[in-house]
Amino acid sequence: MVLLAAAVCTKAGKAIVSRQFVEMTRTRIEGLLAAFPKLMNTGKQHTFVETDSVRYVYQPLEKLYMVLITTKNSNILEDLETLRLFSRVIPEYCRVLEESEISEHCFDLIFAFDEIVALGYRENVNLAQIRTFTEMDSHEEKVFRAVRETQEREAKAEMRRKAKELQQARRDAERSGKKVPAFGGFGSAGMTSVSSGSIITDTIVEPEKPKITAAPVRPSGPSKALKLGAKGKEVDNFVDKLKSEGETIMPTSGKRGSDVSKALPPPINVESVHLRVEEKISLTCGRDGGLQNMEVLGMVTLRVTDDKNGRIRLVINNNDNKGLQLQTHPNVDKKLFTSDSIIGLKNPEKSFPLNNDVGVLKWRLQTTDESLIPLTINCWPSESGTGCDVNIEYELQEESLELNDVVISIPVPSGVGAPVIGDLDGEYKHDSRRNVLEWCLPVIDANNKTGSLEFSIAGQPNDFFPINVSFVSKRNYCDIQVTKATHVDGDSSIRFSSETSFVVDKYEIL
Repeated sequence: MVLLAAAVCTKAGKAIVSRQFVEMTRTRIEGLLAAFPKLMNTGKQHTFVETDSVRYVYQPLEKLYMVLITTKNSNILEDLETLRLFSRVIPEYCRVLEESEISEHCFDLIFAFDEIVALGYRENVNLAQIRTFTEMDSHEEKVFRAVRETQEREAKAEMRRKAKELQQARRDAERSGKKVPAFGGFGSAGMTSVSSGSIITDTIVEPEKPKITAAPVRPSGPSKALKLGAKGKEVDNFVDKLKSEGETIMPTSGKRGSDVSKALPPPINVESVHLRVEEKISLTCGRDGGLQNMEVLGMVTLRVTDDKNGRIRLVINNNDNKGLQLQTHPNVDKKLFTSDSIIGLKNPEKSFPLNNDVGVLKWRLQTTDESLIPLTINCWPSESGTGCDVNIEYELQEESLELNDVVISIPVPSGVGAPVIGDLDGEYKHDSRRNVLEWCLPVIDANNKTGSLEFSIAGQPNDFFPINVSFVSKRNYCDIQVTKATHVDGDSSIRFSSETSFVVDKYEIL
């Protein structure tokens, strides 16, 4: 098979978008497409015409034509199969099959065409693979965004610390009867900056209003915090403008959709010793059963904000029986941890770093044991006279977990309308632009461990895979908890706060 060009044109032969796969001038391709409508014979049933040099294989798309121009010695059966794939790609990017919509998404279509054909020969790809390739999901981009978010959080924390320092300096000056110094400006401008900073600090620290966080206003002099605030304001204005134009804006937490589990809200009351127990799962299952790979990565992160509590030890309670691998930080006393399950520094005279997140313990579980799958998904598509009847059910195998904001995303064929929903536990949402049916369940726990969804839609069984699952949980999968924090000297207990999260990195059924 040698495919010369693929084009979307009007019934008059005007090219809207055309992709040439061999060396060909613009004049020649426009001439070939202009001659195409004149060669069609409406009295015949087939969808191809030939000239002395080329063959046209075409399919009507309402008021347009999807046309492949091939050599005469190409395989007509392969040509027709390739034409069907091209015709299925177009509705992926265009909501309506009109000239204006095709022109607006012309580059998206060209990129998709390049995934189907290379140098005139058909690539062995399907629609799902084309969608994945054109999305260009980048691991480096995710890492960059995570680093940028961390830098922004650190800048905000530094901003709050500076505000507290200014507030303390102002109070000290008032107590000593000295003239209050002007910070960050001249005269009363500096006073305004200090006053604003003190008000903002109270708002941030106040536990009853954790959601109200304003940026400090500095009328004079450049400030990095001010730039961050201005950038956020510009983003908000842009989002408001999109909403006014009728666009649906989905809230995000800095991560891409499928990719992405919703972030748990931060704890309100944070002590000077704060611990985070975080776990992330990556799981791949086969549609006919069988666990291909499951990996759970966990970490305990310590943050100390008071130098009085720098020299401490943490008592770990490990009730896990799944065979995970534990590893401590290089500066942690491994013998003490192995014998007594206590996290402490090798040198007891040293303190943990202040105002820094330090990972003191991490673990890894990798298995292919199906009994360890926390949430099983079974999908049963069966062909019927009008398309496919699909039955999907879930079952929570790890009953100690409570999964929140569960979203099970099932791909559906494009250009066949919305699915007809039958029995349903929970709620559903059909995204026609992404061709995804999202089954949404607010909570799955021991009291709600099973559920099912039934729907009907035109398509074939392979169209409904891969299925992706996302959720968050305030309980971790591997039963590891920090039960006590004590001083190195005297073993007296210390008040500490903790938060636990279990989120999805990848959870798919292929």
